[in-house]
Amino acid sequence: MKETKNAAAVEAASKKDSLKAMDAKLKTRKLRTVVGAVVFVGMAAGLIAGVSMGTLSGFGWDTFSLLCPLGALGTMIATKTMIPRAVVSLLLIAALVLVFGRAFCSWLCPTMLVDRVRDFFRSPRKRRELAEKKNSEIKAISQQEIESLKAAKAGHACGACGKCQPVKHGKVDSRHAVLGGALLSTALFGFPVFCLVCPVGLTFATVLVIWRAFAHGDATIGLILIPAMLVIELVVLRKWCSNFCPLSALMNLVGRFSRTFVPTINDEKCLETARATSCSKCAEACEADINIRHPEFGLRTMADCTRCRNCVDVCPTKAITMPVFVGKKAGKTVVEIPDPVMDDDLKPSLD
Repeated sequence: MKETKNAAAVEAASKKDSLKAMDAKLKTRKLRTVVGAVVFVGMAAGLIAGVSMGTLSGFGWDTFSLLCPLGALGTMIATKTMIPRAVVSLLLIAALVLVFGRAFCSWLCPTMLVDRVRDFFRSPRKRRELAEKKNSEIKAISQQEIESLKAAKAGHACGACGKCQPVKHGKVDSRHAVLGGALLSTALFGFPVFCLVCPVGLTFATVLVIWRAFAHGDATIGLILIPAMLVIELVVLRKWCSNFCPLSALMNLVGRFSRTFVPTINDEKCLETARATSCSKCAEACEADINIRHPEFGLRTMADCTRCRNCVDVCPTKAITMPVFVGKKAGKTVVEIPDPVMDDDLKPSLD
């Protein structure tokens, strides 16, 4: 009994060390948090001081301004008018998404900061449970790839397991249904309805109502209602970004055509293909639920890549890069399978 307890304690410590090791490797995540916080604090301070250039829902100065693409589209639908400023904003945002994908979501969006705060207060036990659940699912896919590669070496015609299996995801998901509902409600009611509940706008509105309440004694129902709406969306609906956000869905439609700064795997360095060793650390670290090694099995496709660079940071062999331009659609290469023996320093901790 004592030996069993000791073994369990050792296993728990190993898992805890594995989580700490992964967190330590996510250097870019810390940078993204700092960038997002600086932008948010700067814009919030501008609102409070009355010298703001706007918020992330729409900002500008003099004759230049950039509107939220969903807000711009909703405004034109509501007014049934082609508004030059809205059209220019849509074109500029589309160009940015084509180049940087959904980078806004991981580098600037305030909901990212709310997620960081929520994760900070999450218990270590809960973190381990979530990590272990995701790890077990991804590991099974990784093992399937290895078995497929071994079969290819034995004479099977196909060495990429994903191409032999049905695709698990569709081209549209629940976010696109919310997007359709947001645009339809705008047409029916004559104003951008979603803007009333947009978490990006609600975060800045929360700062304003709290400031006015403490600085000027201007306590209204909004002091309760606005933060409550934000909590419901980002805490109760914990999968807001991946399941509900219509702005994410809009960027997804454009991101399908992006071929720049896309994470690319070098099969000659990847542990699964080069050494027949289960890894999938990139899939574990992806905040957008994309399985970089096996995108056909992930919850999301590369069209949802937020350029967060987590996959680049955690790859034990530095097999993942983000080239400026990907000339052709990335695919898997059938490589020679060596004896699955590897150096201890490259061996990923998966259990």
